[in-house]
Amino acid sequence: MNFKRLKPYLFWILLAEAVGLLAGLLTREATAIYGATINKPPLAPPAIVFPIVWTILYALMGVGAARVATSPNRTEDNLALNLFVIQLVVNFFWSFFFFNAQAFGFAALWLVLLWLLVLLMIIAFWRVDKLAAWLQIPYLIWLTFAAYLNFAVYLLN
Repeated sequence: MNFKRLKPYLFWILLAEAVGLLAGLLTREATAIYGATINKPPLAPPAIVFPIVWTILYALMGVGAARVATSPNRTEDNLALNLFVIQLVVNFFWSFFFFNAQAFGFAALWLVLLWLLVLLMIIAFWRVDKLAAWLQIPYLIWLTFAAYLNFAVYLLN
């Protein structure tokens, strides 16, 4: 793959990873406090799992967005990429609501919004590039699991 073809992949993957990294850095202290003080539900994985999973998911998001951005199907890709950016912004702010503000109920509702946006993004990606859509399925599954964790933390705390 030459650099010209690689460039959009680097852009979209680095954009997604940067959003995740920035959110992680800006919520690091609050995440540590959360880990030490909040009652967690059954099935809550160890803290180390989250950065590993999110790094993989952001990479998959970026690859999907790059496939859409480089697709010859120009009639549908603007909506798909707009949904990608919107869900990425919503994703970014969830960490602040959950960890920094510890507004667990609001964060759970925000996560429902994120889940719906990702579902719409997957549908939009499907119209442009089916593989790009399939690459988002682990993200939607993880968000479903995160919703369980978020709602349970809300109920337990």
